[in-house]
Amino acid sequence: MGKPSRVNQTAVSDFLLLGLSEKPEEQPLLFGVFLGMYLVTMTGKLLIILAISSDPHLHTPMYFFLANLALTDACCTSASIPKMLANIHTQSRTISYSGCLAQLYFLLMFGGLDNCLLAVVAYDRYVAICQPLHYSTAMSPQFCVLTLVMRWMLTNCPALMHTLQLLTNLENRSSVSEFLLLGLPIQQEQQGVFFALFLGMYLTTVLGNLLITLLIRLDSRLHTPMYFFLSHLTFSDVSLSSVTVPKTLMNMQTQQQSIPYVGCISQVYFFMFFGCLDNLLLTVMAYDRYLAVCRPLHYTTIMKEGLCIILVAGSWFFSCVQTLLHTLLVGQVSFCAGTIIPHFFCDLAVALKSSCSDTSLNELLILTEGGLIFILPLSGILGSYIRMAGIILKVPSFKRISKVLSTCGSHLFVVFLYYGTIAGAYFFPSSGNSKNKNIIASVMYMVVTPRLNRFIYSLRNKDMKHALQKIFRTKDSPLV
Repeated sequence: MGKPSRVNQTAVSDFLLLGLSEKPEEQPLLFGVFLGMYLVTMTGKLLIILAISSDPHLHTPMYFFLANLALTDACCTSASIPKMLANIHTQSRTISYSGCLAQLYFLLMFGGLDNCLLAVVAYDRYVAICQPLHYSTAMSPQFCVLTLVMRWMLTNCPALMHTLQLLTNLENRSSVSEFLLLGLPIQQEQQGVFFALFLGMYLTTVLGNLLITLLIRLDSRLHTPMYFFLSHLTFSDVSLSSVTVPKTLMNMQTQQQSIPYVGCISQVYFFMFFGCLDNLLLTVMAYDRYLAVCRPLHYTTIMKEGLCIILVAGSWFFSCVQTLLHTLLVGQVSFCAGTIIPHFFCDLAVALKSSCSDTSLNELLILTEGGLIFILPLSGILGSYIRMAGIILKVPSFKRISKVLSTCGSHLFVVFLYYGTIAGAYFFPSSGNSKNKNIIASVMYMVVTPRLNRFIYSLRNKDMKHALQKIFRTKDSPLV
């Protein structure tokens, strides 16, 4: 049976930009002026970032935010000026559909981030002038990083929302306004049991990972690079579960299996974003453990606060960019009325199989870029641990091996659990009744794995257990 016919599909592939001037004799002057201003802007911003990074005297909250503001300004300028210069030089005024949406997204995001960072810099100056004695406490490194991450999130969400709304209004490539999710492969009479089970696991996941974040924030002995990365991993785990599980629970409770088109695209974006972020953070943690075990004397010198921030910020930024690429391409795929997605959430690969248009470009991107995102970080993690094992086995001792296992065991267990379930779902699908088994694998890495992470890091880690005991012990009771 062939795919349903498409209706109400437009043939928009690009837009026409009118530019600054229609007079040909003015184009070289405009090109020279804007190219010079753009190069001066980029050079100046990069010099500011380099100066702040290289001078220890500038490693303060104000200059930390200033460096990020300079980076944001450079990115905001780069979202539009290079394309404008290319159009002036080639006498072409077109911009592709995907390019237009990408330009809109980045202008909104970096423009909003500029706004937020200026407010943060103003708050920093307020604390420095009005509360100088409490400045170092109020503007701690953890607070600065948390503030920056929250600003990235707050600007990313509205920019994505506006972009998706424009994609829905302008493209109108299909007659579909919502999709039908088949949900979990369970019987009707088992819905209540699975609803309670998933709700309990989700609440445990959220509360457990928030507890880990709280312990890291409150215990000064956990203010180390490893736990800094762990706090971001726990946040990413909670977010990954929250992308799909609440909607699944609502569908089970209301017996309503539909999801709006915009909701589905948003689910695709955030699921891929936090999945990629998890992947990169696990790689960063492996690098941290490699330095701690293989180069302990240089660990504090290499893993400085600045490098930690760069690694985390880079992970967030790269996850955002690669996810946006997939999302914009999905926006150009046509879906038909009555489209059914045989899953409990909008998984990218499954959604593409349900489309009624050519998805060869999307599938090629998933195979190449998605494969690299999976293989390269995993290779880096395994390479780090192989290197660590080689160094340890040169001079083997029970004390040394037990110390390394206590340091790296939790992370290694999470790595195998995370990558094993993803490989089972996407790279080594089962034959026969593969759809149901792939759904079970998806449940494992979206619901079960984030929940187990809390127990792995709390029960197998002496520092976490000590911090937990410190919080809950009474004033007079000794620490066990």
